[in-house]
Amino acid sequence: MNETATTSTLPVQDARIYPRGGLDVLSRTEVARLRDASSGGMHELLRRCALAVLTSGSASDDPRAARDLYPDFDIQVAQQDRGVRIDLKSAPAMAFVDGEIIRGVAELLFAVVRDLAWTAIELGPEYAQDLETPAGITDAVFGLLRNARVLRPADPNLVVCWGGHSISREEYIYTKQVGYELGLRGLDICTGCGPGAMKGPMKGATIAHAKQRKASSRYIGITEPGIIAAESPNPIVNELVIMPDIEKRLEAFVRLGHGIIVFPGGVGTAEEILYLLGILMHEDNADLPFPLILTGPTIAAPYFEQIDRFLRLTLGEAATSRYEIIVGDPATVAKKMAAGIRKVREARIAHKDSFYFNWALRIPAEFQHPFVPSHEAMAALDLHHGRPPSALAADLRRAFSGIVAGNVKEEGMRRIEAHGPFEIHGAPDMMLALDGLLRAFVEQRRMKIAGEYRPCYRVVA
Repeated sequence: MNETATTSTLPVQDARIYPRGGLDVLSRTEVARLRDASSGGMHELLRRCALAVLTSGSASDDPRAARDLYPDFDIQVAQQDRGVRIDLKSAPAMAFVDGEIIRGVAELLFAVVRDLAWTAIELGPEYAQDLETPAGITDAVFGLLRNARVLRPADPNLVVCWGGHSISREEYIYTKQVGYELGLRGLDICTGCGPGAMKGPMKGATIAHAKQRKASSRYIGITEPGIIAAESPNPIVNELVIMPDIEKRLEAFVRLGHGIIVFPGGVGTAEEILYLLGILMHEDNADLPFPLILTGPTIAAPYFEQIDRFLRLTLGEAATSRYEIIVGDPATVAKKMAAGIRKVREARIAHKDSFYFNWALRIPAEFQHPFVPSHEAMAALDLHHGRPPSALAADLRRAFSGIVAGNVKEEGMRRIEAHGPFEIHGAPDMMLALDGLLRAFVEQRRMKIAGEYRPCYRVVA
């Protein structure tokens, strides 16, 4: 390893590293396919995701920021008989200490190569037909999680925590307090892997796990290529999984986790809430226990009141039976989540379902097929009353997903720059409520971490 001069104004370093765990025992044919995938059409994607983990802990949510700061960065996967070798050129010096790559950063980098290669090799164009059915998509999600070695037979104890990357200091402290209470009860944490409400619960749990002398703590981060550059993994993540798209990422959360806690957030958090409620309100899941708690500090009470009103207006009063709102009480949140997970365990035993992957959960096809947020697709969403709650939730989820793309995903940002804001049409009262919710997100600075926010959408009644 040695220092190298580049056009970057920041310190950079070349490196050669040898992966462990999953990439260290490969046949020559597998290594050749991995190398071909990484040097072919997915190379730019690999480069972008690798740069995101090498700048782990970055406070920026601009997906172009790291690329602009390190324009000469490159990554190559080389073949050799002992497995694979990863060559880094002009890598951010922040990923190294005394000339050696930080071990946690290296592990995240290996995860990037592993998951993108698996997707390219096992979910390539020749497998497109397999991904047309709900069962085929679920099998693909299972395969990715198993390949990442996150499916481990053990008693249910994994809490998924959702929430915004752009939250207030008081809200962030609260997420740590909840994580601490969860950790004291032996519960592990899974989040979207980024900053804010994705980092806080993990940070709180680390202290609690240490106090309880928990030998093997799990801090799982699940992301996808379109968003990882804007939400760089936080340093606490010790198991990273990169799913191919947002829909498979969301399915991974609900198949892997045993309960979900939602902290304050923006459009991405609203998308997650609508995704889960749309699934839980499906008749096939009516009797399936799945604890869902919305929580935040006392100052977040108005936020959850507005979310609650929006859900009642759009999905109906029945939606409220699937979640509970708890404000300003981390201990109660943890106690109720632990109790809910005990019911999940009992149900899994009764139905002979696995503890590590929720096969019994029915996910309708409209929640599984990738949504490409073009201007035409966004304008065509059917946001009107009279539809089954699950179907309406699917389109509302797509609306928020499109706004996420316009806010922080490079492809979505390019669409907005080229054609102007997305237009969202629907029932007048629904659009009024949606506009009010989005305006509140903007005023509370939940859309972007830094800089003045320019809306990528226009709500049309």
